[in-house]
Amino acid sequence: MFDKKKQAKLCPLIKRPCIEHECMWYLNVRGTHPQTGQEVDGWDCSMIWQPVLMIENSAQQRSTGAAVESFRNEMVKANQISTQVLLETAATRQQISFEP
Repeated sequence: MFDKKKQAKLCPLIKRPCIEHECMWYLNVRGTHPQTGQEVDGWDCSMIWQPVLMIENSAQQRSTGAAVESFRNEMVKANQISTQVLLETAATRQQISFEP
């Protein structure tokens, strides 16, 4: 993924040379690298991909948080308008009921 040179990879789980496609932890990741913006399409160990995927996950969580905050702000505005309309309606009904 990061190093284009072919070198013997040592598996962090079995402490032996990587068995690549025979391993359940060896996977293909496609997409955009969250730090560089470069297209990524490659096979590597899940342990190698984990930091990159954690960075991407954090970015997605920030994006989701921003969307939720924006939605909350819109709901607060809508609730304020609804409350104002309800209070005006109640005031109008009170004035009508007290008139002879």
